[in-house]
Amino acid sequence: MPILSRIADFHDDMTTWRRNIHAHPEMAFDERRTSDFVAARLEQFGVPIHRGLAGTGVVGSLRFGTSARAIALRADMDALPIVEKTGCDHASTRAGVMHACGHDGHTTMLLGAARYLSETRNFDGTVHFVFQPGEEK
Repeated sequence: MPILSRIADFHDDMTTWRRNIHAHPEMAFDERRTSDFVAARLEQFGVPIHRGLAGTGVVGSLRFGTSARAIALRADMDALPIVEKTGCDHASTRAGVMHACGHDGHTTMLLGAARYLSETRNFDGTVHFVFQPGEEK
């Protein structure tokens, strides 16, 4: 199955994830809910995780095959101190905090990559999925 077709199959899930993260933004090094959300998804995909890096960071490491090669893919999770005035259904539920820089999208895209790679295992080596807290600091 082509990559884009498989990812399109879980587009609705990814939309739900992004909206969930967007509605519950957290400032740098306070991404507790987001960290829990990310860890739960990675565990659901069967990706072993390590938590607590820089406090709220999460790293999932997926190994397949025999190669010693490794790559890290990174996404930032924190939000900004901005008042959201979009009026959308999934607008920030936290006064004065908003995902205005796209980190909700970055986190979602990396979760999508983790899901795809965990399902297909079409690689040889290790992929580290790094969910970074506090990028805005």
